[in-house]
Amino acid sequence: MTEDRANHRLQTIEIDEESLGAVSRDQEQERQIAIFDLVEDNYFQPEGAAAGPYDLKIALAENRLALHILGPGFDQTHLLSLSPFRGVIRDYFMICESYYQAIRNATPAQIEALDMGRRGLHNEGSTLLQARLEGKVKTDLDTARRLFTLVCALHWRG
Repeated sequence: MTEDRANHRLQTIEIDEESLGAVSRDQEQERQIAIFDLVEDNYFQPEGAAAGPYDLKIALAENRLALHILGPGFDQTHLLSLSPFRGVIRDYFMICESYYQAIRNATPAQIEALDMGRRGLHNEGSTLLQARLEGKVKTDLDTARRLFTLVCALHWRG
Protein backbone atom coordinates (compact mmCIF):
# COMPACT_ATOMS: atom_id res chain seq x y z
CA MET A 1 0.00 0.00 0.00
CA THR A 2 1.47 3.36 -0.98
CA GLU A 3 1.87 6.02 1.70
CA ASP A 4 -0.87 8.15 0.10
CA ARG A 5 -3.31 5.21 0.16
CA ALA A 6 -2.33 4.38 3.74
CA ASN A 7 -2.90 7.99 4.86
CA HIS A 8 -6.14 8.51 2.96
CA ARG A 9 -8.47 5.62 3.57
CA LEU A 10 -11.74 4.73 5.25
CA GLN A 11 -11.46 2.72 8.44
CA THR A 12 -15.19 2.43 9.15
CA ILE A 13 -18.36 2.78 7.10
CA GLU A 14 -21.75 3.13 8.71
CA ILE A 15 -25.04 3.28 6.86
CA ASP A 16 -27.88 5.09 8.59
CA GLU A 17 -30.36 2.29 9.32
CA GLU A 18 -33.33 4.66 9.10
CA SER A 19 -32.32 5.55 5.54
CA LEU A 20 -32.34 1.92 4.41
CA GLY A 21 -35.37 0.37 2.77
CA ALA A 22 -36.36 -3.30 2.88
CA VAL A 23 -34.00 -5.36 0.70
CA SER A 24 -33.71 -8.88 -0.59
CA ARG A 25 -31.15 -11.34 0.74
CA ASP A 26 -29.06 -10.78 -2.43
CA GLN A 27 -29.07 -7.00 -1.96
CA GLU A 28 -28.18 -7.27 1.73
CA GLN A 29 -25.28 -9.57 0.85
CA GLU A 30 -24.02 -7.12 -1.80
CA ARG A 31 -24.14 -4.29 0.75
CA GLN A 32 -22.22 -6.30 3.35
CA ILE A 33 -19.60 -7.34 0.80
CA ALA A 34 -19.19 -3.73 -0.36
CA ILE A 35 -18.60 -2.55 3.22
CA PHE A 36 -16.15 -5.37 3.93
CA ASP A 37 -14.24 -4.75 0.68
CA LEU A 38 -14.20 -0.99 1.31
CA VAL A 39 -12.67 -1.39 4.76
CA GLU A 40 -10.10 -3.86 3.39
CA ASP A 41 -8.89 -1.68 0.51
CA ASN A 42 -9.86 1.86 -0.45
CA TYR A 43 -8.55 5.26 -1.41
CA PHE A 44 -10.56 8.11 0.08
CA GLN A 45 -9.05 11.59 0.29
CA PRO A 46 -11.35 14.40 1.43
CA GLU A 47 -10.40 17.85 0.13
CA GLY A 48 -8.59 19.80 2.87
CA ALA A 49 -7.82 16.79 5.06
CA ALA A 50 -4.18 16.32 6.06
CA ALA A 51 -4.42 12.57 6.60
CA GLY A 52 -6.79 9.84 7.73
CA PRO A 53 -7.92 7.29 8.42
CA TYR A 54 -11.55 8.38 8.17
CA ASP A 55 -14.92 7.24 9.42
CA LEU A 56 -17.80 7.60 6.98
CA LYS A 57 -21.49 7.69 7.75
CA ILE A 58 -23.81 7.51 4.75
CA ALA A 59 -27.44 8.58 4.99
CA LEU A 60 -30.31 10.16 3.12
CA ALA A 61 -31.20 13.69 4.20
CA GLU A 62 -34.08 15.51 2.50
CA ASN A 63 -33.75 13.40 -0.68
CA ARG A 64 -30.00 13.98 -0.83
CA LEU A 65 -27.06 11.74 -0.18
CA ALA A 66 -25.32 12.79 3.04
CA LEU A 67 -21.68 11.79 3.52
CA HIS A 68 -20.42 12.62 7.02
CA ILE A 69 -16.63 12.24 7.16
CA LEU A 70 -14.65 12.24 10.41
CA GLY A 71 -10.87 12.02 10.66
CA PRO A 72 -7.99 13.40 12.70
CA GLY A 73 -8.80 17.11 12.95
CA PHE A 74 -11.41 16.71 10.21
CA ASP A 75 -15.22 16.77 10.40
CA GLN A 76 -17.21 17.49 7.25
CA THR A 77 -20.57 16.62 5.72
CA HIS A 78 -21.26 16.70 1.99
CA LEU A 79 -24.80 16.67 0.61
CA LEU A 80 -25.19 15.43 -2.97
CA SER A 81 -28.35 15.58 -5.04
CA LEU A 82 -29.59 12.12 -6.00
CA SER A 83 -31.27 13.44 -9.17
CA PRO A 84 -28.28 12.73 -11.45
CA PHE A 85 -28.21 9.13 -10.16
CA ARG A 86 -31.91 8.29 -10.59
CA GLY A 87 -31.77 6.96 -14.16
CA VAL A 88 -28.68 4.81 -13.73
CA ILE A 89 -29.91 3.48 -10.35
CA ARG A 90 -33.33 2.64 -11.81
CA ASP A 91 -31.71 0.80 -14.74
CA TYR A 92 -29.24 -0.89 -12.40
CA PHE A 93 -32.06 -2.20 -10.18
CA MET A 94 -33.97 -3.52 -13.18
CA ILE A 95 -30.99 -5.40 -14.56
CA CYS A 96 -30.04 -6.70 -11.08
CA GLU A 97 -33.54 -8.10 -10.63
CA SER A 98 -33.29 -9.85 -14.02
CA TYR A 99 -29.81 -11.09 -13.12
CA TYR A 100 -30.94 -12.59 -9.78
CA GLN A 101 -33.87 -14.31 -11.52
CA ALA A 102 -31.56 -15.59 -14.27
CA ILE A 103 -29.15 -17.12 -11.74
CA ARG A 104 -31.93 -19.48 -10.72
CA ASN A 105 -33.09 -20.66 -14.14
CA ALA A 106 -31.30 -19.18 -17.18
CA THR A 107 -28.51 -20.47 -19.39
CA PRO A 108 -24.91 -19.51 -18.59
CA ALA A 109 -24.84 -17.30 -21.72
CA GLN A 110 -27.95 -15.39 -20.56
CA ILE A 111 -26.51 -14.95 -17.07
CA GLU A 112 -23.20 -13.70 -18.49
CA ALA A 113 -24.97 -11.18 -20.76
CA LEU A 114 -26.99 -9.80 -17.85
CA ASP A 115 -23.89 -9.67 -15.65
CA MET A 116 -22.00 -7.69 -18.30
CA GLY A 117 -24.88 -5.19 -18.46
CA ARG A 118 -25.02 -5.02 -14.68
CA ARG A 119 -21.27 -4.34 -14.44
CA GLY A 120 -21.53 -1.69 -17.17
CA LEU A 121 -24.28 0.19 -15.33
CA HIS A 122 -22.37 -0.18 -12.06
CA ASN A 123 -19.30 1.38 -13.69
CA GLU A 124 -21.44 4.20 -15.10
CA GLY A 125 -22.83 4.95 -11.63
CA SER A 126 -19.37 4.75 -10.08
CA THR A 127 -17.91 7.19 -12.60
CA LEU A 128 -20.85 9.54 -12.00
CA LEU A 129 -20.24 9.34 -8.24
CA GLN A 130 -16.55 10.20 -8.73
CA ALA A 131 -17.58 13.20 -10.85
CA ARG A 132 -20.14 14.36 -8.25
CA LEU A 133 -17.48 14.09 -5.53
CA GLU A 134 -14.96 16.15 -7.51
CA GLY A 135 -13.59 18.97 -5.36
CA LYS A 136 -14.92 17.23 -2.24
CA VAL A 137 -13.38 13.74 -2.08
CA LYS A 138 -10.92 11.90 -4.33
CA THR A 139 -11.41 8.15 -4.75
CA ASP A 140 -10.16 5.44 -7.07
CA LEU A 141 -12.63 3.53 -9.26
CA ASP A 142 -12.77 0.47 -6.97
CA THR A 143 -13.66 2.66 -3.98
CA ALA A 144 -16.26 4.54 -6.04
CA ARG A 145 -17.76 1.20 -7.19
CA ARG A 146 -18.22 0.01 -3.61
CA LEU A 147 -19.60 3.37 -2.53
CA PHE A 148 -22.06 3.28 -5.45
CA THR A 149 -23.29 -0.10 -4.18
CA LEU A 150 -24.02 1.58 -0.84
CA VAL A 151 -25.74 4.54 -2.55
CA CYS A 152 -27.97 1.99 -4.30
CA ALA A 153 -28.72 0.33 -0.94
CA LEU A 154 -29.96 3.68 0.38
CA HIS A 155 -31.95 4.39 -2.74
CA TRP A 156 -33.75 1.03 -2.81
CA ARG A 157 -37.39 1.32 -1.82
CA GLY A 158 -38.66 -2.12 -2.79
